Amino acid sequence: MATLICGSLAFDTIMNFEGKFAEQILPDQLHILNVSFLVPTLRRDFGGCAGNIAYALKLLGGTPLPMATLGNDGAGYLQRLRDMGIATDYVRQIEETYTAQALIMTDRDNNQITAFHPGAMMQAHVMQVKSHPDIQLGIISPDGRDAMLQHAEQFKVADIPFVFDPGQGLPMFDGAELARFIDLASWVTVNDYEGKMLSDRTGWSHADISRKVKGLIVTLGAEGSEVWVDGEKTLVPPVKALAVVDPTGCGDAYRGALLFGLEQGWPLARCAALGNQLGSLKIAQRGPQNYVVDLTTLGL
Repeated sequence: MATLICGSLAFDTIMNFEGKFAEQILPDQLHILNVSFLVPTLRRDFGGCAGNIAYALKLLGGTPLPMATLGNDGAGYLQRLRDMGIATDYVRQIEETYTAQALIMTDRDNNQITAFHPGAMMQAHVMQVKSHPDIQLGIISPDGRDAMLQHAEQFKVADIPFVFDPGQGLPMFDGAELARFIDLASWVTVNDYEGKMLSDRTGWSHADISRKVKGLIVTLGAEGSEVWVDGEKTLVPPVKALAVVDPTGCGDAYRGALLFGLEQGWPLARCAALGNQLGSLKIAQRGPQNYVVDLTTLGL
């Protein structure tokens, strides 16, 4: 059983500013803002929601199939996926543009300033979801707007149950569009902030949403996660991390665990418990794809 993971492949450039943004930005001068930050440390990681989720699912023993677009600078990412044993049949390179890139600067108080260049991601709609006997599960994570809309409809036509994971792409859609995603999906997963926005825009409470799908999962960071099924909420307790180093990619690690559990036919609460475990492992390592797992420790 394979899982089709629709979303972005991106490069994350992470920079650390040793001071505080608040000390460099004058509130009464925001209308003429002109600042420069010295960042003595910089690293580049493989990222993007589809890549991060596929990485997590592969570590757990699942079969991820990322569906995404890379730019003319994406050969290294393509090779990385293949080296990990992740099939690239649904990954396409767009030669006239760059791979999506996130430039993230973090200050001493863990405040972040991010610039995101979508690049090839905006052409993700050229890829189409089609019925295949090996693909029995899917997820729509943040991607180009057109791709997210079209892939949801295509999953439905192909009769492939999928998880709707709008993430940071949620603000692109109005209430009617989000309601349509929910109607098409089998499961919905959001963090607590996204969950509030989803409810505000659709006019549906978490309980309402959970009655329209097989389940709604709301991640709460260090507080664990909520599983909503048929209007009833179950709180799944958190797993304490050994260290809090870098939150980048924690949500994607969680979603990889969720998909693994769904592949196994587990109840949602058990899927969420594994998600909490994987999130706690990821946050203790820098970068979204640098952690490792011990399947025995995870009980797998």
